[in-house]
Amino acid sequence: MKKMLPWLITILLAITLIVVAAVLLAPQFGKDSTSNAAAPAAEGKKLSADELVEMTSEIKDIKTNLADQDYIVLMNFAFQLNDKKSKEAFDKIKEFKIKPIIIKTLADTKPEELKGSEGKDQLSAKLINLINKTLTEGKLNQIEITEYLVTPI
Repeated sequence: MKKMLPWLITILLAITLIVVAAVLLAPQFGKDSTSNAAAPAAEGKKLSADELVEMTSEIKDIKTNLADQDYIVLMNFAFQLNDKKSKEAFDKIKEFKIKPIIIKTLADTKPEELKGSEGKDQLSAKLINLINKTLTEGKLNQIEITEYLVTPI
């Protein structure tokens, strides 16, 4: 019995630590599954086409090199903001604040990272996080890539 006691204490301590870690990390995993960066309507209602147009801004013809200097990319983006007022503020700063963020992000991206829908979704999520930090008003809900071309030089 004396030889088993340290083993029992070790097992109980390990189980306790696992339970504590699970309790502390459970809320974080719950947030990740429910908060999708590309969720179009946070309030739960579907938007009409007119409302979407009022809250969507475009940036066209972004041409830049990727991280691999042998490749260039041509992309167009559609940005859906949370309301009309946010869109107006976004339109005022998109040429001198938003475009450079996109170009810098693409300059750090390898061509392989943009392959498939998952790569484009990751780029959109990264851009949403970076752009939301610079917005003075409102929030960017979604980015759609409306044109995409990667070609070697």
